[in-house]
Amino acid sequence: MSTSGSGACDPDEFLDATPPEPVDLWSAFKRAHEIVRARVIADTAEAAGLSEPDLTILVNLDKAGGSLRQSELAASLGWDRTRISHQLTRMGKRGLVTRERADGVTVTLTDSGRQAVTSVGPGLDAAVRRHFTDKLSAREIETLSSVLRRL
Repeated sequence: MSTSGSGACDPDEFLDATPPEPVDLWSAFKRAHEIVRARVIADTAEAAGLSEPDLTILVNLDKAGGSLRQSELAASLGWDRTRISHQLTRMGKRGLVTRERADGVTVTLTDSGRQAVTSVGPGLDAAVRRHFTDKLSAREIETLSSVLRRL
């Protein structure tokens, strides 16, 4: 692995290496995910008084223009109906979102929710860069993005 200051490794460094076993690759993926997730959340969500699920929902609603059907939100997160419902109930009690019934349930950011996601945005972007994308080359980011879109 490269020892450059950026933390990125040479993408061609392991071309001649034997590919890892599937379970080993999965384990490495899970470990990397947990480490990056924990660092990003520690730097952003916890500092803003938000839980990781709060932040995830707020960011997704903001990216969607502030409102989504609850079923679409759940599907975009890969969450089941019970989990999303309980989380939205907690967030509703704190004034971050509202839910309205009309041909399904629509979840909308409140002014407080919009303010929370706006205030955490710059720190979130910086934390993702610091703990994730700055450690990868442009080629690795492109490849990883392509792989993740297929999963």
